[in-house]
Amino acid sequence: MKPNRNLCVYCGSGPGVNPAYMQAARTLGEEMAKAGIGLVYGGGGLGLMGETARTVLKHGGYVTGIIPEFLIRREMMLDDINELIVTTNMHERKMAMFKASDGFVALPGGIGTLEELVEVSTWAQLDQHRKPIILANINDYWRPLLDLMEHMRAEQFIRVGLDVHFTVAGIAQEIVPAFERRHRLHKGDIEGAKIDKMG
Repeated sequence: MKPNRNLCVYCGSGPGVNPAYMQAARTLGEEMAKAGIGLVYGGGGLGLMGETARTVLKHGGYVTGIIPEFLIRREMMLDDINELIVTTNMHERKMAMFKASDGFVALPGGIGTLEELVEVSTWAQLDQHRKPIILANINDYWRPLLDLMEHMRAEQFIRVGLDVHFTVAGIAQEIVPAFERRHRLHKGDIEGAKIDKMG
C-alpha cells in the first residue's frame, strides 16, 4: 500500500570516504520505513542512493525510484523497488521527484546532490513551495556550504525576506522527527490557505 507521506532523499551514487555516510543512509532508511514514510529517490542501486533504498525495502517500506532512461545502466537501477518511473531527461526526473514528495533531505553527495538541494531551496526562497527541506550534515559534511551561505548573507546577496529556510540535522536519527514536525506545519499552512480561500 502506498504511504500517505513521502520523503525525497538526495544523496551520492558513491559511498564516500567516511563509513559514517553509508551508516547514515541505512539509519535513515530504517527510520523512514518504521515511521511509514515512503522513499522517493533517483532509482539507482549504487552508493548512498542504493543503500537507502535497500534499507527501506528490507524493513518493509515503500520505495519509488525515478530515473532518466540514459542512467538506467550507468547507475545500476534497482529492480525490486515498489514503483519505477522512467523519464526522458534530468529535468523531467527532478520535477517528478518534486511532485511525488512531501519534503526533501540531502545526505552527503556530489554536484548532482548539491544541484538538487539548491534548486528546491531556490523554489522555496521564491515562495513556490513550503515543503520541508532538511540538510543531513553528517560528520559536518555540509559545513562548507553553510559557511558559504553565511558569507552570502554577510554580503547581502541573501537578504531579509529572501532567506533560505531548511533544517540542519547533525545525525541521521534527527531527520525523520524533523520531517514530521515540519510536515505537520506545512500541512497546517495548506489547510489554513484552503479555509481562507473558502471564507
